[in-house]
Amino acid sequence: MKAIAVEDFGGPEVLVEVEREIGEPGSGELLIRHGAIGVNFIDVYHRTGLYPNPLPLIPGSEGAGEVIAVGPGVAGFKAGDRVAYQGAMGAYAEERILPASRAVQIPDSMDYETAAGMMLKGLTAYYLLFLTWPVASGQTILFHAAAGGMGLIACQWARSLGARVIGTAGSPEKVDLALANGCHEVINYSETDFAPVVRELTGGKGVDVVYDGVGRATFEGSLDCLRPMGMMVSYGNATGPVSIPDLGVLSRKGSLFLTRPTGAHYFAERPALLAGSRALFAAIESGAIKPHIGQRFALSEAAEAHRALEGRQTTGSTILIP
Repeated sequence: MKAIAVEDFGGPEVLVEVEREIGEPGSGELLIRHGAIGVNFIDVYHRTGLYPNPLPLIPGSEGAGEVIAVGPGVAGFKAGDRVAYQGAMGAYAEERILPASRAVQIPDSMDYETAAGMMLKGLTAYYLLFLTWPVASGQTILFHAAAGGMGLIACQWARSLGARVIGTAGSPEKVDLALANGCHEVINYSETDFAPVVRELTGGKGVDVVYDGVGRATFEGSLDCLRPMGMMVSYGNATGPVSIPDLGVLSRKGSLFLTRPTGAHYFAERPALLAGSRALFAAIESGAIKPHIGQRFALSEAAEAHRALEGRQTTGSTILIP
């Protein structure tokens, strides 16, 4: 089977197409033939070595497809099942071996492209909105990169919970897209400093929680957007990692809370994965979340997909088609 491998850390050019033997699934494993593969910023971190892993590696942590074979000791799956997964590296391939514990059955009404573009981002939105800071009706949130794959899902979901959703985006077109997908107000951060605008929109009070996957470029400004004892949720670092040499800044800016969550911990146990998946699929089927796939690339075009993602040229979810 064909796959995209990283043999040396670096830019998009290190993503190379290779031929690999797939083998048979072992104990507790499934063999899956992908129908679609999700592209996420964590794939960039794996490619560059920001999140180091042994080389060579096949990136990608999200996909959907058909079960081709079931290994010994697997219960609840059979050949022909339609499944999706997140959080298991090795997705950039026509077929893959996957721990059965990471797979979930997808509804009959859901196609592979939707599932592959929703699993990692949708489950991230789930733990951010329901577990990290449980969003309640009447609260106000700030969500950065509101027109991205995560942003469109999370902002729609947060609005369905009754929150007031303020977003940021980097162009007029992205502002319009975010406004059409859950945001009440959107700030174009390429034209204005977002923190004073957030303060103005909230009558000087600040927001209850900031969700920030951008990282270094937005971190300090985000702290200035929070109300006293508000929560800063830093869940990604697209513009570079964040460091806080002086924790006193949190007290000076209002006894703020700060967390850096990851799905690896929230979904370490299968019951949590199943609960999140059920909530995500229900939100999609109810119409609370309307999936948006902004870009499709062939698997062989993975490098171009990464260039578009890092160049902020994407909206919604980006997927690879084997």
